[in-house]
Amino acid sequence: MDLDEMKQAWTEMSLRQDGLEALLRADVHDRRLDRARGALRPLWWGQLLQLAIGVVLAICGGALWASHLHRPDVLVCGVVAHAYGVLLIVFAARNLYLIHRIDYAAPVLDIQRKLAELRAFRVRVETPVNAVVGCFIWIPVLWVNLAAYGVELWSPVFARWAIASGLAGLASLVVVVWAMRRMGYASKIEDQSAGRSVRCAEAALDEITRFGRE
Repeated sequence: MDLDEMKQAWTEMSLRQDGLEALLRADVHDRRLDRARGALRPLWWGQLLQLAIGVVLAICGGALWASHLHRPDVLVCGVVAHAYGVLLIVFAARNLYLIHRIDYAAPVLDIQRKLAELRAFRVRVETPVNAVVGCFIWIPVLWVNLAAYGVELWSPVFARWAIASGLAGLASLVVVVWAMRRMGYASKIEDQSAGRSVRCAEAALDEITRFGRE
């Protein structure tokens, strides 16, 4: 084999190696994108379930307050339940929209940006609002359920006790979150608020980025 033939052979081997590396990178890219898409699937179905629950709650709450205009206690509980159902619908619809607008054929950076918007909404809006509402939503639920069994709770004493309990729960939550942030668990709180589906999708996209840099 002369020098020209050796050069040609080396060139062919180099091209073959580059082609195999390109195939490997494409395979890793596609697999990680599929993992990211699959990671968000439970969140998608969960939001559809939340949407259905919100619709039922809004309808039932609306029917409750519309049929009890003569009962201030039941009227207020029905309005609160109706409003909470609408809130669940809004949050679920927003999450579904943010998930739907992710284009997996786009560059990874664009996908990460869309995923960051989903994370930001869940961390900065949905979780705090749900935490605050959760400290008080049990009051109308308990009120209506006991009233259904003939237990009347319409009294200033119960109202003051219920509101005080809700405020105490909210204060405890604020203290716990503040303490965890002071101890350096802020990122852990945000990760938990974002949800497992978002974290897994982010991890899959990060693997694509790291592999591309190697």
